[in-house]
Amino acid sequence: MKLDVNVLRYLSKDDFRVLTAVEMGMRNHEIVPSELIDRIASLKHGGSYKVLKNLLKHKLVHHDASKYDGFRLTYLGYDFLAIKTMVNRGVFSGVGRQLGTGKESDIFEVVKEDGTVLAMKLHRLGRVSFRAVKAKRDYLRHRSSYNWLYLSRLAALKEFAFMKALEEHGFPVPNAVDCNRHCLIMSLVPGYPLVQVKELQNPDVVFETIIGAVVRLAEHGLIHCDFNEFNIMIDDDEKVTMIDFPQMVSVSHPNAQMYFDRDVECIYKFFEKRFNMLFEENENDSDGSEAEMDEVGRPQFSEINKNSGFLDKELAASGFTRKDQNELEKLTEAELDMYSDSDDEGTGDDEDEDMNETNIKQLESLQLEKEDNNHQVEDEHDDNHQVGDEHDPEDDGEAESEDDAELVKSLSKQRRKAIQAAHRGKRNFASRNTYKDKGGKSSLSSKVHKQLGGW
Repeated sequence: MKLDVNVLRYLSKDDFRVLTAVEMGMRNHEIVPSELIDRIASLKHGGSYKVLKNLLKHKLVHHDASKYDGFRLTYLGYDFLAIKTMVNRGVFSGVGRQLGTGKESDIFEVVKEDGTVLAMKLHRLGRVSFRAVKAKRDYLRHRSSYNWLYLSRLAALKEFAFMKALEEHGFPVPNAVDCNRHCLIMSLVPGYPLVQVKELQNPDVVFETIIGAVVRLAEHGLIHCDFNEFNIMIDDDEKVTMIDFPQMVSVSHPNAQMYFDRDVECIYKFFEKRFNMLFEENENDSDGSEAEMDEVGRPQFSEINKNSGFLDKELAASGFTRKDQNELEKLTEAELDMYSDSDDEGTGDDEDEDMNETNIKQLESLQLEKEDNNHQVEDEHDDNHQVGDEHDPEDDGEAESEDDAELVKSLSKQRRKAIQAAHRGKRNFASRNTYKDKGGKSSLSSKVHKQLGGW
């Protein structure tokens, strides 16, 4: 939908009041009922309905009567609310031409009262070209319900925070001026996207500057994740400026190395293809070792010193922290130990572990008693044999070996069942809805005795 700011001249205070009422109602409604809009706007009787008719004419709201009569904001109406707020703050006074269009944003020129030209970025998530936001971004985090306007607002706030922090640490980024809703105001970068540049006077210097920016970001705990020729601006003096930051992640992200290598590979491929730069790599040695790095020195994620800063933690960048990773690994190992059939101790509490060990020891003592009783029966049977009786010792050995094999098999089977029953009795603290055994130790021991059968 094309942004036509001329419509702003014909909108009254009541129009913006109703637009704000629809925005407030969309916090917990997908389609805001007409009665709720009327109550929030608090206009005279029938006034909100006349205003809604005018807003529908300019496509600032959308009417939906499939389930009930209601309205929702369009991106154009959301744009007008953000622009009106910025104008009231004195950030700018006019909107100019459109500079560019991306898969998730539009860029416009804006001008201040003193004639200074700035850039206005309007995030527009939910386009057909980019709808996998929930899978590729973590704007929602633990939330399950969302709408595209809310996601655009989160993306703008996140990019504004990244831009402010990077500017304070001396990175070549635009100057972040202000942010409201899904609208982000920044300084206008003089230059062109690198993808539009055909020739460079010093391509080696520009290449080293760009690669150095990638490495320096990683040293401060961040990875751009979309560092390519479309998000790098360069001016006539070949000064490099980075743009587009809402997708940045932490170096502690599970896929951090993959994102870092992808950013580096994009820069290498572009300079090799556009400016005919050669990055020769040595072939594999005769002993099968891996190829050495090229002459320029391709940066490796594992070799980067990540102690220059902790911007990922300060800005709550996407990705797990190292503490969360250690806790996750411990939890995974504990679950594997709990469900294994080995004799190692589980992850339950101390009382359950002591009780399980006691049951296993009782089971082993029962095995020994069973074996002793069998030996006593065999000794008595040998004493009752008469001297003149005909008896084959090999038959006895075979019978005893078969009996022992069956006995060991039976005991091991009963022992496995008892251990499984003991492990099933442990309480799992990972869920709040865990079943609580009312019988405690007695019920668990009774289960073990039932598994032992007639012992």
